[in-house]
Amino acid sequence: MRLLALRGATTFDEDTKAEIDAKTQTLVREMLERNSIAHDDLVSIIFTATDDLTAEFPATAARALGLGDVPLLCARELGIGHGMKRAIRVMMHFYGEQSRGDLHHVYLEGARSLRDDLPE
Repeated sequence: MRLLALRGATTFDEDTKAEIDAKTQTLVREMLERNSIAHDDLVSIIFTATDDLTAEFPATAARALGLGDVPLLCARELGIGHGMKRAIRVMMHFYGEQSRGDLHHVYLEGARSLRDDLPE
């Protein structure tokens, strides 16, 4: 097994706790399921959020999925003028057998436009 990193992102229509919780949980679940990642193989998850998302920490949503024992970190995304608004990005570190080319990075909602090179 080797240490791997998986990327994902999603966007939000509103800055509310309910939407941040729901869409962050959907993103994290999809990342785990599409890549067959077991809880015990997780090493850490880093979340970044744009400045216009302030209603909740993305890590709080992940903890509600039972990931409270996984090191979780939230940070601010760079405030680049032409950058995507109301977005959360994720970098998930885990141990797995996959090669990098076999990973299924997950981009949902408006974040799909960030990676048009990836299949759905």
